[in-house]
Amino acid sequence: MNGASREALAAARERLDALTDSTSVDAGSLADELAAVTALLHREVSLRRVLTDPAQAGEAKAELAQRLLGTQVSGPAVDLVAGMVRSRWSQSRDLVDALEELANTADLTAAQKAGRLDNVEDELFRFGRIVSSNTELRAALTNRSASTSAKSELLRSLLGNRADASTERLVTRLVTAPRGRSLETGLESLSKLAADRRDRMVAVVTSAVPLSDTQKQRLGAALAKVYGRPMHLNLDVDPEVVGGIRVQVGDEVINGSIADRLEEAGRRMAS
Repeated sequence: MNGASREALAAARERLDALTDSTSVDAGSLADELAAVTALLHREVSLRRVLTDPAQAGEAKAELAQRLLGTQVSGPAVDLVAGMVRSRWSQSRDLVDALEELANTADLTAAQKAGRLDNVEDELFRFGRIVSSNTELRAALTNRSASTSAKSELLRSLLGNRADASTERLVTRLVTAPRGRSLETGLESLSKLAADRRDRMVAVVTSAVPLSDTQKQRLGAALAKVYGRPMHLNLDVDPEVVGGIRVQVGDEVINGSIADRLEEAGRRMAS
């Protein structure tokens, strides 16, 4: 997003944080309601355009949203959406993208309040790894001819009673309403959003064998010192990493594996 949409999203994030800070607001229920509004506006293109029409007064658009949604979702959800349509958006799709992000953020906030955000972060990462290594599973989850109920049932069989409820809801929404994104891109976005809840960066750490708790703590502290922000470690094991570790933070790769050192040495010898 850029320009007006970026400013509108920033304001909506602040309103969501204010809402979910209240003990009277159920963040998980709010997430479901915002997801329902996202689906509505994704489906109803003409309505979306009306609600983001810069030629219409912001208050008139807010009143329209309140009339349409007042009997469908709770007061906090209506107020949040009304505030969003009062804002100016660079393009109509940005409103839907913003609503989807707020729905996911509300679910992550629910997990954070329950002290389970770390679990959700780890489960999203592990699920992404499982999907990337299982072509049949990925095909089933991305099959456009498969029904929403069939995909939901498959995810329930995979994640039900095994993963946090927030993880299951986030992944189910992504799979059943991808909105043009690949499954991998959607999971990466969810992982980043989860990390942002604690203003942390995410480091993907690949090692030949599992790291000990002491090694994790030392690595996390070292990376936090380098990047100046708390760091969440997503851990992966790859036996082909002969020794040491490979760390990726965003687009930057910190390569300390023996396998890659040997490969680099071989390239130097060949040249």
